[in-house]
Amino acid sequence: MDERKKRIFSGIQPSGELTLGSYMGAIKNWVALQEEYDCLYCIVDMHAITVRQDPALLRRRSVNQLAQYIACGLDPEKNIMFIQSHVPQHAELAWVLGCYTQFGELSRMTQFKMKSQQHADNITAGLFTYPVLMAADILLYQADLVPVGEDQRQHVELTRDIAQRFNGVYSDTFTLPEAFIPKMGARVMSLDDPSTKMSKSLPDGCVNLMDAPEVIMKKFKRAVTDCDTAVKFDKENKPGISNLLTIYCAATGKTMDQAEQDFAGQGYGVFKPAVGEAVVELLRPIREESERIMADKAYLESVYRTGAERASYLANKTLSKVYRKVGFVGR
Repeated sequence: MDERKKRIFSGIQPSGELTLGSYMGAIKNWVALQEEYDCLYCIVDMHAITVRQDPALLRRRSVNQLAQYIACGLDPEKNIMFIQSHVPQHAELAWVLGCYTQFGELSRMTQFKMKSQQHADNITAGLFTYPVLMAADILLYQADLVPVGEDQRQHVELTRDIAQRFNGVYSDTFTLPEAFIPKMGARVMSLDDPSTKMSKSLPDGCVNLMDAPEVIMKKFKRAVTDCDTAVKFDKENKPGISNLLTIYCAATGKTMDQAEQDFAGQGYGVFKPAVGEAVVELLRPIREESERIMADKAYLESVYRTGAERASYLANKTLSKVYRKVGFVGR
């Protein structure tokens, strides 16, 4: 008899535009994962409100982000794709798990310390307890693997601690998830500061999936380089050019040697626009397909409704077991 496929859960906040960095570094890999694993991809709008959001913008971004995932190649038939707030079991399990999480554990979370400094005028209980909601997101679906960057590994470890504590009191209830650092795609750095990762929070050096071709070209022409003219990969001495070469290779499928040969003796005036053109052509079909899907409101609604129904079915199995174990009267 075949073993069930391992299950992956990943949630992304609709707090900004999807970037070239997130596409090359993560989303391209997710498309490959859907063949091998049972995947749940959640638009985590409940996490997004730990900092103030414009309500109309949050609604629009949540739906647009779903459209962009589909345009990038994530298949709603192969993956469960849904909006977090459509599955109330996330909040229900988070309350129970909060009663099995220590105050000290939450106060040690690096992201809480960091975000408290960034939003010093709005340090809410939600910001403090959001790792518990993240644990509920993962444990609700008995996920085996959680694709995360290094900055989120601590949260997966806390999730395991909470699950082990609950299992220890009530017998095996939750699968213990593992952080899954997938084979990284290209690590894309900011165009105006190649020492930092490309991020939607630093818009000047960031290319968005939905940027118009002329906007993309302008950003690449302005990209930071150096006073030399040789197009060579040298991360230490030529970080800007090395970043552009990485992007060019990821966009064209060429090797680093081929890319260096393409621009031997040509200088940055030729190289930078060529990288821009390669990115424009890479993103053109994604942007056009996203726009087509975003215009089809009925289709998008059917995707997130069906996704929420499929997610709720799995979530209910876990939540009813948890409620019975803690002693709640059956509904």
